[in-house]
Amino acid sequence: MASSDPTDPCVHCGFCLPTCASYRVMGTEMDSPRGRIHTLKAIDAGELELDATVASHFDSCLGCFACVSACPSGVRYDQLIEATRPQLNKPELRSCWQTRFRQLLLQVLPYPKRLRALLTPLRAYAGTPIQDLMRRSGFVRLLGPQLEAMESLLPKLAEEGFRDQFPHINPAQGEQRGRVGLVLGCVQRCFDPAVNAATVAVLQANGYEVVIPANQGCCGAVSHHQGQMEQTRDLASALVESFTSDQIDPPLDAVLVAASGCGHTMKAYSEILDGGSEANGFHCPVQDVHEFLFKKGLSKPFQQSLQPLSHANGQRASADQPLVVAYHDACHMIHGQGISHQPRQLLETIPHLQLREATEAGVCCGSAGIYNLVQPNEAAELGRIKAADLSGTGASVIASANIGCSLQLRRHLPATSEPVVVNHPMELLARSASLI
Repeated sequence: MASSDPTDPCVHCGFCLPTCASYRVMGTEMDSPRGRIHTLKAIDAGELELDATVASHFDSCLGCFACVSACPSGVRYDQLIEATRPQLNKPELRSCWQTRFRQLLLQVLPYPKRLRALLTPLRAYAGTPIQDLMRRSGFVRLLGPQLEAMESLLPKLAEEGFRDQFPHINPAQGEQRGRVGLVLGCVQRCFDPAVNAATVAVLQANGYEVVIPANQGCCGAVSHHQGQMEQTRDLASALVESFTSDQIDPPLDAVLVAASGCGHTMKAYSEILDGGSEANGFHCPVQDVHEFLFKKGLSKPFQQSLQPLSHANGQRASADQPLVVAYHDACHMIHGQGISHQPRQLLETIPHLQLREATEAGVCCGSAGIYNLVQPNEAAELGRIKAADLSGTGASVIASANIGCSLQLRRHLPATSEPVVVNHPMELLARSASLI
């Protein structure tokens, strides 16, 4: 277990409680950051044993890190839960089904070829009337809560998601300002390939040559969040190798990520791979694409190309009828990386786009890696809370910069005559610039 030293600053003030997603839906002290810290101290003191019951209270944690942002004493709960999670993978701490189900997810999700093979026969089902019929009939519920949760998140599968359509080098448009690499992600490239296409187009239009190694795999975020460190190191090493081969010359200015969960893990590569060395293996910074573009600034030609977006009825947004957008703060973006204003300010460059804020922007939506698959009931409740909060802003579009959050929100947004659309900020920028 983790050393008790990092828990010492905790004064049990309770500031973490209203921000904690698991406490929000479960309401028990053991399922709060404060309760888990107390548990860690008791385990380290030999007063409590880490058995299946105790482990379940750590499994209920989403790892959203909202408590870290809220803590006035500076307790690094993120470090505590990360050090604890590898211990939770002991087979005696979970049921056989829970263990096997997690193993299945971790042997499929981080591997695009395997995931695509699994999804191929589902193309005739996902997003079709057959899927709708199966859901309305109640048959899906017979699969059990975990498999039902998987089916509920399954979107219509675009043809582009079954191949990587980008060349190795994607040239800059106009005057070249730099050279960057882009991580495609494993789930994102399969379930929402339009995000990567929009990201590449926006970067090119802003004067950046985009390098995309054909053999790149998963960054290791999914296994990292589950405490499977050996698998994480293997995936991270392979990704670094794909970006540091002799084919990539001259060097990159940065390796960019368009999914916040990936970015959070990749920014920890120096610790994951080198045990605390300052080097992350890439020989250049890892940055979220919003972070990068905000710091560099959008090019003047790109800004001049931006036009108002259209409403669902096809009418262009105007000063009298702006397009109302609610930005969703992914946890690994706002709490994990401290990125909040950058994507908002990029979106505000789009003419006649009006941003509105959710009441509880920092509370998790319930996606949290594979949490909405392994803890489906708690995740579903959080998804409904978040969806209601965002839709309550009156927005017709929700901007989400994390694939897991996007899938979760699309699943739980209420059905209305004019459905709320979930788009990545890069898609909105690309559409405004007529790039897609």
